[in-house]
Amino acid sequence: MAYKPLFEGLIYDEVDNPVSVSYVGSDPCYVVMDGGFHRHIPTEGVDRQVLSQIKDGLDGHEDLILEQTMKMIGQNDIFTKAIIANQLKNIDQQIDQLLESGFPEDGRTYMGMVGFKVIINFHGDVVRVDQPSGISDDDSGDY
Repeated sequence: MAYKPLFEGLIYDEVDNPVSVSYVGSDPCYVVMDGGFHRHIPTEGVDRQVLSQIKDGLDGHEDLILEQTMKMIGQNDIFTKAIIANQLKNIDQQIDQLLESGFPEDGRTYMGMVGFKVIINFHGDVVRVDQPSGISDDDSGDY
């Protein structure tokens, strides 16, 4: 199965240098400089780490996400609620589909504009994910 780098253009090394994408055969890799050596790190492993951190941030806030999503799309009916709730429940399947299809380039550009940034080390471990502020700890709905 071919994977597309989800966070191309949004990945940086620990000294804030942008990380490029290169292919080893048909496998996409993030390329991190390590003392003049180009380390090729498979994108799937890094992308799964980032998605896992994002998913962990959603846990426990499903009701708020459901409510805000329904507001955002202007739908407030039981069918829409059921569809969105089902998507949230099956988020692991959504992650696999996302890895196959990738994010549109415009989406990645927007993510970068709002401050989304991933810092990795030369082993491919996610050191930090910078994201725009989201759900507050007080669950008041204020962002």
